[in-house]
Amino acid sequence: MKVLKFGGTSVGSIESILSLKRIVEAEKTPVIVVVSALGGITDKLIATSRLALQGDEQWKHEFEAMRLRHLDMIDTLFKEQNKNQQLTDTINSLFDELKSIYYGVFLIHDLSPKTEAAIVSYGERLSSHIVAALIRGGKRMNSRDFIRTVKKQGKHVLDAELTNQLVKEAFQCAATLSQPTVAVVPGFIARDRDTNETTNLGRGGSDYTAAIIAAALDAEVLEIWTDVDGFMTADPRVIKTAYTINELSYVEAMELCNFGAKVVYPPTIYPVCVKNIPIRVKNTFNPEHPGTMIKQKIENDSKPIKGISSISGTTLITVTGLSMVGVIGVNRRIFSTLAQNGISVFMVSQASSENSTSIGVRDEDANQAVDVLNQEFAKEIETGAMFPMHAESGLATIAIVGENMKHTPGIAGKLFGTLGRSGISVIACAQGASETNISFVVDGKYLRKSLNVLHDSFFLSEYKVLNLFICGIGTVGGNLIEQIRSQYETLKETRQLKLNVVGIASSKKAIFNRDGIDLSNYREQLQDSNIANLKNEVIGMNIFNSVFVDCTASEQVASLYQDFLDHNISVVTANKIAASSAYDNYAKLKQTAMKRGVKFLFETNVGAGLPIIGTINDLLNSGDKILRIEAVLSGTLNFIFNTISKEIPFSETVRLAKEKGYSEPDPRIDLCGKDVIRKLVILTREAGYKVEQEDVEKHLFMPDAFFEGSLDDFWKNLPSLDTDFEVRRQELDKEQKRWRFVAKMETIPGSENNEKTFSASVSLEAVGPRHPFYGLEGSNNIVLLTTERYKEYPMLIQGYGAGAGVTAAGVFANIMSIANI
Repeated sequence: MKVLKFGGTSVGSIESILSLKRIVEAEKTPVIVVVSALGGITDKLIATSRLALQGDEQWKHEFEAMRLRHLDMIDTLFKEQNKNQQLTDTINSLFDELKSIYYGVFLIHDLSPKTEAAIVSYGERLSSHIVAALIRGGKRMNSRDFIRTVKKQGKHVLDAELTNQLVKEAFQCAATLSQPTVAVVPGFIARDRDTNETTNLGRGGSDYTAAIIAAALDAEVLEIWTDVDGFMTADPRVIKTAYTINELSYVEAMELCNFGAKVVYPPTIYPVCVKNIPIRVKNTFNPEHPGTMIKQKIENDSKPIKGISSISGTTLITVTGLSMVGVIGVNRRIFSTLAQNGISVFMVSQASSENSTSIGVRDEDANQAVDVLNQEFAKEIETGAMFPMHAESGLATIAIVGENMKHTPGIAGKLFGTLGRSGISVIACAQGASETNISFVVDGKYLRKSLNVLHDSFFLSEYKVLNLFICGIGTVGGNLIEQIRSQYETLKETRQLKLNVVGIASSKKAIFNRDGIDLSNYREQLQDSNIANLKNEVIGMNIFNSVFVDCTASEQVASLYQDFLDHNISVVTANKIAASSAYDNYAKLKQTAMKRGVKFLFETNVGAGLPIIGTINDLLNSGDKILRIEAVLSGTLNFIFNTISKEIPFSETVRLAKEKGYSEPDPRIDLCGKDVIRKLVILTREAGYKVEQEDVEKHLFMPDAFFEGSLDDFWKNLPSLDTDFEVRRQELDKEQKRWRFVAKMETIPGSENNEKTFSASVSLEAVGPRHPFYGLEGSNNIVLLTTERYKEYPMLIQGYGAGAGVTAAGVFANIMSIANI
């Protein structure tokens, strides 16, 4: 025999109640169906009683709306005139009773608890008549005949012993019936053992009714039919990747229920847990889904964390004072005072020094809690032995739940480390000795971010997610977006990684969407924006695992890095401005990233996609020391000096470099050596030396006058250099040498005690056939690293050092390195 409970949403519409009918009639064994009131009716019954109490004639309109809703449902469901009329008469009779009660409240302006209990009982009484008439073989049974309560301390509580006896008597034939039979029972409502007045089991009481009956009759299973597929790993409205949990233990389900998961009413679990009767939670609107099974022991359960639950609108009240240390009874006074005033405490955190206790209550109870506690400890506060209650509102409480946490060391460390790296401070925390629940309080504005980062971190998500903001949609940014788009499905399948692009910006336009942007047509979606708005959108989204990707050469964009790192947003950049700016700014960015537990990565600042900076870092981290750097770092200049010939003069090579996209639109930026100086500064800093751009000696190959005036003047005057370059080129040919614009950094021997321990320079050099730089082709880059370990045979890194595709690939690699953390 099974007990099936259907909630308000399962009987609240024609679609849902017909689904209920199909589900029940498909059962092959006897079943007991427990039903709630039609969705929203209990709230409407209470609200209408308040209108009547206030003498507001509007109660009549609300009452008639409820009557009409039930009668309309009957007319739609029952086409057979005779059955329709019988049920309509029954429903009208109940509504007439209810109207008389409301009228009495309206006349005498009094609403006693007894009267209110009678009013709210009509929701289930009405719905159970409709369901019993709808289901083939359905027979309605009055739960007030066997669910009994007793009044204790002013509240009606279940009389378990009497109720169990009466349930068994009422359903004594249920277990032996040879034909499938359906008993329909109104949930929630009960009767007082002593006075016979109508009472109820409280909000969520229909679940409790079903559990009581299932336990008393030793049912094979209790099924809770609702509007979700079961318990979810987290709130799907907040976490898009949340999924249904297949199995939970009773303890795990109870913990999740107590912390905001509204799938099952918490007291439901106790009666069936004692009898070891499983609970299955299923979806009335999706009956084929297996749902969630709740039982005593879960086999082959390896996950330490089963789910994450939360309570928003938390106030943390701190009771503190030196007189609390070692004094017995302080906590008893705190909780007794709150209990006497009907205030529920859902979390407690106490310092081991005993000088403070923090309690979590709902925001709506906060003011009253502070008042009654201040009154309770008034004498101690007056003498200074204790301080007035301190309340901090606008918080949220989060709980991670799983019985296997007790068998998995390091869960708490991972929890707090994950939150810390995301810039989320834990205000208070609590964990019981059972280790099935770790609860903590955070600022309410970080609730969504906390839930997402924890869900992702503890592998509750099917995929790890990186949320990317991409600034710059030119050649590099455009290539990067296309690479991400083309690799998206592959990374999902092979790495369980989702690269979620949540923001794309150009200099004047942008689009932001925390759910992700369609990369196939993002350019059409861009809207007017600016740099100030970019900063506000990126920080304001407050999204977890976020990475800002800069594919521009903008100083304005680079100036935003500090703010992003301060807000625990990692930065990946192809923009050289920040890393080559004033050393103090560079160092601060690096220190902030380290302090915040995020990343500041700029591998493509030097050598595009070549692993130069990463290699230097690896060498230093392993204890090596960089003694010398020699490099050709300008793909543009290397192209120019590889292309120059008798047939192609110097001025023409510069023009070709611009046409092929190797140089900046203004080639003077490349020809003046500034770009190479920036790259050398970055490499020198990463090698562990403090250097500014001004410290680099410049030996340029063009007169300074060419870098002044307009761009048109530059192009006009450039051919004047061709003759000189051709003469010098011919001399090089005779010597079998080639030009290379070389960047150098080398330590000064014996300079350990001097302020300057190294020299740095850029210059045009002639190299012979035996030099590693001689055969460098096209726009390639090359770097020679001489270290204490690689002294006799320096390490050589060579390859494409320019081009949108390889630069974008290098940025992509930096993004992936963050995903691998």
